[in-house]
Amino acid sequence: MLEKTFYKQMLSRSFAIPVKVIYWDGKEEVYGEGTPAHTLTIHEPIPTKEIIHNASLALGEAYMDKKIEIDGNIEELIIAAYEKATSFLNNSALKKWLPKSSHSERASKEDIHSHYDIGNDFYNLWLDDTLTYSCAYFKTPEDSLEVAQLNKVRHILNKLNMKPGDTLLDIGCGWGTLIYTAAKEYGVKATGITLSEEQYAHVSDLIKAEHLEDQLSVELKDYREVKDVAFDHISSVGMFEHVGAENLAEYFQTIEHLLQPKGTALVHGISRQQGGATNGWINKYIFPGGYVPGVAELVSRMTENNLQLIDLESLRLHYQKTLELWDANFQKQLPIIHERYGERFARMWDLYLQACAASFAASNIDVVQYLLVKSGNQSIPLTRTYMEK
Repeated sequence: MLEKTFYKQMLSRSFAIPVKVIYWDGKEEVYGEGTPAHTLTIHEPIPTKEIIHNASLALGEAYMDKKIEIDGNIEELIIAAYEKATSFLNNSALKKWLPKSSHSERASKEDIHSHYDIGNDFYNLWLDDTLTYSCAYFKTPEDSLEVAQLNKVRHILNKLNMKPGDTLLDIGCGWGTLIYTAAKEYGVKATGITLSEEQYAHVSDLIKAEHLEDQLSVELKDYREVKDVAFDHISSVGMFEHVGAENLAEYFQTIEHLLQPKGTALVHGISRQQGGATNGWINKYIFPGGYVPGVAELVSRMTENNLQLIDLESLRLHYQKTLELWDANFQKQLPIIHERYGERFARMWDLYLQACAASFAASNIDVVQYLLVKSGNQSIPLTRTYMEK
C-alpha cells in the first residue's frame, strides 16, 4: 500500500498533459484534466528505493524489461514530464548524477568500442546513406535526412573557411563523411582519427575505393596521441561528450597545440546551458563514460587554453528533428532488429532515441557549434556571410 501511495504521489504531479495510469492490481487513474492520449501501464512495481536511488536508471530498465508499457508517443510523454516543474525529471531528490568515470586512453577506447562497434550493419539499418551519426542541419523542413546531414557537413566546412591545399584534422571522424566531403569538394588534405575499429575499417575501405590516398588518411588512435604536427583546420563533431569533465582542459589544450596560428577549429557537440550533467541509464546502457558539459564550462576551458570563441550557434531543434527521423527509420526496421539483437535491445534503443528527442525539445540539453581561433588571429572574415556558401 505504501508503495502504491508513493507511485500515486509521484505520477500525479509528473506530467503537463492528462495521462492514464493502469497499476499492477488493475486499478486505473487519470491524472490531469482532459482526455488522455497516453496510457502508462505498470505491470510490476519497481521498488521505491531503486527509484529514489536513481529514477532514470530504474524506470529505463523497467521499460526495457516490459515492467512498464507506454501506449502513446514516448517523446511527447517525456516532453510533458520535463514541462511539469514537479515531475520526477525535475525533482532534485530523484536526479542522481554518477561519480566521476575514468577517461584514460584505455577506458575511452573501451567506451567507444561498446557503442560504436555494435557493428556497421546495425547503424546501416537506420542512419542515412552517409552513415552520419550526429545532428543534421535542415535548411528547409522538407530536407531529407541525407540532405540535412550533408548540409551539416558543408555548414561546418564553410565555417572553417578552408582553401584548396589546406590541411584538416577531424577528431572522432565517425564513418568519414566530413573528411571525404572536405577532400572531394573543398580540395583539402584531411586526416581522421577514431577509436572505433568498425569506423576505421569503413573509412579505410572508402579511401581505397575512391582512390583518395593522396588526400585522405585515417588513424586508429586517441586524440591525445596526435603529436608533433599542426593543421590549418580542426573539426570535432560529437566527440567532447566522451572526454569527461576532468579531461576537457586537456582536450582543448590539444586542439590549441595542433592548430596553426592562423587556423580555425570547429567543435560541435551536445551541451547543457544549465550546466554539465550525466544520466544513469544512458551511462550504463548507451554511452559509458558519457558526460554532457555545460556551455559556460566549455567556454571557460576554451579560453583558458588560448583559444578565442568567435562564433556560437545552437542547433537544438535540428537535433530534435534528426532524432525523430532516426527513430522513424528505427521503427521501420524493428522486425530485423528484434531478430538480430533481441527485443530488450530494441526497446532500449527506441527509448534512447525518443527520450533524447524529448530532451532537446524541452531544452534540457542543447547541441552547439563553437568556432575557435588562436589569440591574435587577424585572418578571419569580418562578417558571417562567408559561412553561407
